[in-house]
Parts: sequence; C-alpha cells; structure tokens
Amino acid sequence: MFLALLATATDEFVIAGVLPAVADDLDLSVAAAGQLVTVFAVVYAVGAPALSVLLERTAKRTVLCAGLLLFVLANAAAALAPGYWFLMGARVAAALCAAVVASAAFATAAAGAPAGEQGRYLGVVTAGMTAALFSGVPLGSWLGGAFGWRATFWTIAAVGAVAAAGVLATAPAVPGSAPAPLRERLAPLRDRAVLRLVTVTFLAASGGLMFYTYLGAYTAEVAGGSYGLLSFALFLVGAAGLVGALSSGRATDAWGPGRSLRRVLAGHAFTLALAAGLILSGIGNRYVLLAVIACWAVFAWALTPPVQGSILAAAGPAAGMTALSLNISGLYLGTGVAAAAGGALIGTLGVPCVPLAATVLVTLAFLLSPSAPRTKGPAGRAVGSNAVCA
Repeated sequence: MFLALLATATDEFVIAGVLPAVADDLDLSVAAAGQLVTVFAVVYAVGAPALSVLLERTAKRTVLCAGLLLFVLANAAAALAPGYWFLMGARVAAALCAAVVASAAFATAAAGAPAGEQGRYLGVVTAGMTAALFSGVPLGSWLGGAFGWRATFWTIAAVGAVAAAGVLATAPAVPGSAPAPLRERLAPLRDRAVLRLVTVTFLAASGGLMFYTYLGAYTAEVAGGSYGLLSFALFLVGAAGLVGALSSGRATDAWGPGRSLRRVLAGHAFTLALAAGLILSGIGNRYVLLAVIACWAVFAWALTPPVQGSILAAAGPAAGMTALSLNISGLYLGTGVAAAAGGALIGTLGVPCVPLAATVLVTLAFLLSPSAPRTKGPAGRAVGSNAVCA
C-alpha cells in the first residue's frame, strides 16, 4: 500500500515536471498542457467520495486490486496518447482510479492493523505520498527529460503493477460494509463530527500547501534565488515530511488521534509563525532558513495519521471508506485554494504575507479541531472520545 500511494501521488505531481515536453510533443501551449494538472486534481477531489459510496460494500482488497490495475491501464493509455484529448481522458481515468485506491488503502491499513498500531500503519501509507515528493516526482521528471515524457507514464504504470501484485499477495481480507440503504451509506456527508474534521483538513491543507507551493519565492526572498538552495530545500521537505508522517503514526497510537491531531496542528501553526518571523526579520542566513523549513515539514506532513484516525473513529467502521474519501476531497480542495490564494497574496501584498496567511489558516484549523472526538462503534453508536476503530 506504500507503493500504491507512491505511484498515485507521483502520477498527480509528476506532470508538472514534464509539462514543457508534453506541450512540445503535442503542439500545445504550456498553459493548455497545465490543465492536465487541474483536471486531475478536480476529478480526484470529486470522484473520491462518489466512488467510495458506490464501493463501500465491496471487499477492500478487491477494490484496491481492481483500482490499481485500471490505474496501470490508464497510465499506459497516457503513455500511448496520440493527442491532447486522448491524454486528457487518460488523466481523468487515472485520477478516478487514484482516488479509489487512496481511500481503500487508508481504510485497509486502519482496519487490518493490529490492535494499538492503527496510527503506525496509517503513517506508513501516508509516507508513500510523502516519498513521492522527493523520490517519485524527481525520478519521473528525470526520466521524462532523458527518455521523453511517455517514459514517465510507463514507469508509473510499472510501479502500479508491482503494487497491485503486492496487494493481491499480502493485503488483509477486509470485508466491505454490510448492505445498507443509500441514506445510511451517505451518512458521513451529514455527520457534523466528520464534516468538522474534514474542515480541519481543508484549513490545514490550505495553509500548509500555500507555503509549500510558493516555497521557491519564499527562499528567494529570505536567502537569495540560488537554484541549489531551493533544490536542497525541496529535498529536505520530502525527507523531513517522511519522518513526520512515520513519527506521527506512532504518536497517534501512543496518545490517541484527538490529542495527536491538536499537537500536530499547534506545531504546524508555530513553525509557520517562525517562517513568517524569519522573512519579516530580514535575517538572510540560509542555515536558519533550512532549519525552519525542516521543522515545518515535520509537522505539515504529520497531519494525515491523526486526522484519518479521528475521522474513522467519528464515522465508524461501516462508513470508514466514504468518510476517508471526504477527507481526501478536503485535502485536494485545500490544495486548489492554496495555489489561488497564495498567488493573489503575492501579487497584491508580497511574499511575506504567504506564511502569515498560512499561520492564520492552520491556527483556525487548530481552534476548530475537537479536543475529544466522538467515537462510533460497529453499530454506529457514539461510544467514547479518543478511541480508534480497528
């Protein structure tokens, strides 16, 4: 499942690194080719909850294997695309498959984890997404430059195939939910506790990814526009983020998802405030800059295990996959808002306002996060506060 999330996250982000080559080969403007990124994100965000509702009753291993195999075919189709609209259709198909795979992977990790280790398992799956930032995406971009952009999609398809084989051989047999009316399967969309946590994810993602999206402009403003410095900073974000995701999983098991979530959000807001203070102070030391970025990345990528654990506890096992897919939608909508709002801030008020605005958004997420999340048992009844459904 780590490999599955590595493949799907790489597929999402890597297109940005091969956009000029795609535009060149298909005789497009870079702006038109850029819509391949937008369409993938929008389809992913909308498709995740819709498909999860339809597939909630299907065994999770079946969903994972079928989703990965279709994901492999979609990327093979992208590699063979004769024109723009064919490639767009392949990207839409890949986004739908990636949305299903991510929701099912998190649900499987949570349900199949040994007692008391749910957070650690969620952390490992999350680490697949994080590892894509400093391994899959750079490698895919390099392959695109060395062998053409089609080689990138062939490679992603190959990783997806290996992940499908691994899931088929090793994934636990997690059954689908019991037959239930559509109204019950849609319950997470009306559940205030679940929607509150999805809003927390949206706010935290908007703030954290706003800072990440414009990290290049931030590092240039603080310590000059060295390409080497930015490259190392991006690598540092990925490495520190991986540490954050894995550590957060263990912390979630030790403290419970509610307490862990609030501590992660508090640390995230504090490190963003440090980033704002650094750019406003005029200190141009690159080592201080890298230290602040590393600390921020640990907390930024530590969000998923505790928030996923909290959502699973609030929704109950019967609607876990649907609830998790809603959270993924919140994450992707936050990504879209981050890029648009950060660009507007830089255009009107300047780069220093980006970490300030990000601090405000993550602080709002902290204030909104419940200190003792409601927990549902198998029958859907509220049974406690910080327990995690297995």
